[in-house]
Amino acid sequence: MIAVVAGVGMAAQSRINGELGRRLDDAVLAAVISFGSGLVLLVAAALVSARMRAGLGRARAALRTRALRPWHFLGGLAGATYVLGQSVTVVLIGVAMFTVGVVAGQTVSSLAVDRFGLGPAGARAITWPRVLGAALMVVAVGIGVGGAFLDAEADRVWVLVLPMVAGVGMAVQQAFNGRVGEVAGSPFTATLVNFTAGTAALVVLWGVSLATSARSLPEELPAEPVLYLGGVVGVVFIAVASVLVAWTGVLLFGLASVTGQLLGSVVLDLVVPATEGAISPATLIGCGVALVAVVVATVGGRRGGGGSLEESAP
Repeated sequence: MIAVVAGVGMAAQSRINGELGRRLDDAVLAAVISFGSGLVLLVAAALVSARMRAGLGRARAALRTRALRPWHFLGGLAGATYVLGQSVTVVLIGVAMFTVGVVAGQTVSSLAVDRFGLGPAGARAITWPRVLGAALMVVAVGIGVGGAFLDAEADRVWVLVLPMVAGVGMAVQQAFNGRVGEVAGSPFTATLVNFTAGTAALVVLWGVSLATSARSLPEELPAEPVLYLGGVVGVVFIAVASVLVAWTGVLLFGLASVTGQLLGSVVLDLVVPATEGAISPATLIGCGVALVAVVVATVGGRRGGGGSLEESAP
């Protein structure tokens, strides 16, 4: 249930960041603001939280002893791709269709991540219920927004590629952040590491975009405070994910959170639509199938008997 609620928050974040990117006419800057605001919040928290600072020390020690590897600290790159995808694509195709691309990438990637034990929950066998649950989730999303996909203009269909890449990365991100959080003993320490890497990558990308185009800084920023809450939502989601994946595995957490994203995206596209068009009955049916997918995957969610992937020293 917590993962489902977190997924609803991510649907809201998609709408917020998409609108911010549209208002600024600069999707990369919108992503920088979203990630950067989360980083500022986390740095401020670290200054007053002895637990977070101690967690950073444990993470550094784990890096020296090779309990953690450098790539475990790069989960934020996937998060940066996800937020950039929100800013670029949501205003073009809507929250629901953005979720299609994310689900397609995340579901398949989660199976592989769990199978090889990349997360703190260790290796989990690819059982028939887990595969069936993953397949049902893809079917659910296909039912829910398939009509919108078929009706989309040809020059917009390609925009789904970025959400798909982001979805693939999200499964790896959740696994790596879960490892860092487990070693650090603090989910917010893992979240700080995530936002540091993601913000750095986005700032570099934004600098390159300014240097290679005629784009200039916006004359003024939008005044609505809600447009700057994307980073706060991201902080909560990453912290929750770094805790829950140690219990549920990446696939089950991903399916539950995607269910929340799908439900949230339907509500948002009804109440504050980013594009023209109404929610169809097929979308509501898709939400029901998604809930069934989570139940089916839970049946096959038992640990597969292996530990987390052992990474040998070079």
